[in-house]
Amino acid sequence: MSLDAGSHLVFTKIHYSGHAFPLHLEQTIQLADLFSMIRLNCNFSDAQVFTLKWLDDEGDPCTISSQLELAEALRLYKMNSEPVLLLHIFAGIPMEPGLLCPGEHKLYRHGARRWYKLKRMLRQIKKPKHPRIPIESAPSYTEDSKSNPEEASNTASGFGLKDFDLLKVIGRGSYAKVLLVRLKVTDKMYAMKVIKKELVTDEEDIDWVQTEKHVFETASNYPFLVGLHSCFQTPERLFFVIEYVNGGDLMFHMQRQRKLPEEHARFYAAEIVLALHFLHEKGIIYRDLKLDNVLLDTDGHVKLTDYGMCKEGVRKGNTTATFCGTPNYIAPEILRGEDYDFSVDWWALGVLMFEMMAGRSPFDIVGMADNPEQNTEDYLFQVILEKVIRIPRSLSVKASSVLKGFLNKIPVDRLGCNHESGFQDILDHIFFRTIDWDLLHAKQVVPPFRPNIEDDLGLDNFDKQFTQEPVQLTPTETTVVGKIDQSDFEGFEYINPLLMSTEDAV
Repeated sequence: MSLDAGSHLVFTKIHYSGHAFPLHLEQTIQLADLFSMIRLNCNFSDAQVFTLKWLDDEGDPCTISSQLELAEALRLYKMNSEPVLLLHIFAGIPMEPGLLCPGEHKLYRHGARRWYKLKRMLRQIKKPKHPRIPIESAPSYTEDSKSNPEEASNTASGFGLKDFDLLKVIGRGSYAKVLLVRLKVTDKMYAMKVIKKELVTDEEDIDWVQTEKHVFETASNYPFLVGLHSCFQTPERLFFVIEYVNGGDLMFHMQRQRKLPEEHARFYAAEIVLALHFLHEKGIIYRDLKLDNVLLDTDGHVKLTDYGMCKEGVRKGNTTATFCGTPNYIAPEILRGEDYDFSVDWWALGVLMFEMMAGRSPFDIVGMADNPEQNTEDYLFQVILEKVIRIPRSLSVKASSVLKGFLNKIPVDRLGCNHESGFQDILDHIFFRTIDWDLLHAKQVVPPFRPNIEDDLGLDNFDKQFTQEPVQLTPTETTVVGKIDQSDFEGFEYINPLLMSTEDAV
């Protein structure tokens, strides 16, 4: 918890009607004093009735209507060492006890954990549980192992681990490991994203996995997006078999080149523009554009990957409000707690283009200051919201113009964000004037850089900290697997005919 050692202040962020403002509260604050501060900041009259809520450590909204409830909220946030206490204000009160406040349904992500547990209980009462599949204890195994029960497990999709040679580790995240694999029947190479089911613990996580699967399906066969070959599962894990893109990511190449010529940055940005527009036309906000997620294929063309933060079902005029993203790329409207749409992707593209052409982040002051308070995530967010972005004088007028267009802190004024002409505004911008968009879409424009690929597996452009790891899937404890509700993953199996050759069919 962010406390001032001298005054014991609690850093609090108040959210009301799409806006957020900070407050510093004494740990001993009285509820009446807090209500007075809220009335002042929200411009409430003395007669205005409102509801104050906070999210507990299970992610559930809890009303604060007494001094005891306020003290409990402060106690738990101190005990959990949270960086900030988030409070939500709603004008009025629920029509009946237990109902949501007006507008509250937009605030929380689908299904708080407690309500999801209740839904699970009801579902299990209505129908019998699917039988648990016992898993015998087995040692860790590599691509040469033949005895692991997961490897022997096949699914309705016709694919299982036994159909693939596991060759190398090529990536790792907080939720998943990515392996380079070979489909035995065709000798083709794929990337395999492996997720432990024990980490998919609630409805929000299940939604995330399903969203990533749906977007992978949608992205398949589009030239600048990584597509899906197939999905299968075992009692322990979920497996996405996806296109193998062996040219490395832009972060890998930027670390070696520091910055790119404007002509190179223009090419990559233009292909990213087409990829984002494709997703937007399908009602998908990408929300995780960054150097690490921009891959280069063998010829040097762009492929966006990692759809875990995507938001589906967003049509023109619709918005969402989830706070998410990679800190350095988060748009101001997200930080302000406002509803947002595709605008956040165009902001992130501006940040990425700045990094490519300037060789640094537009917010690189964060993390470099002598003052520790200026090296925090909260300070980064303050910089994104308040500081004027300085465009390097070394960049051309055209480059400066497009960066200012994408990095406009006001979404309605941002390049690409006009609901009627946004995409065309980007295509027509002077920075992209030399791009033949039809040839680009057909991949008929020669990339400015061809990745160096020498070995048979194409591992030259992957970090050795991954590729030198042993290729193994450590068995999960039987007791842990026994607690997994396998019915949560019904229908996960999938084969994509667009990416499979006729030889792949099982």
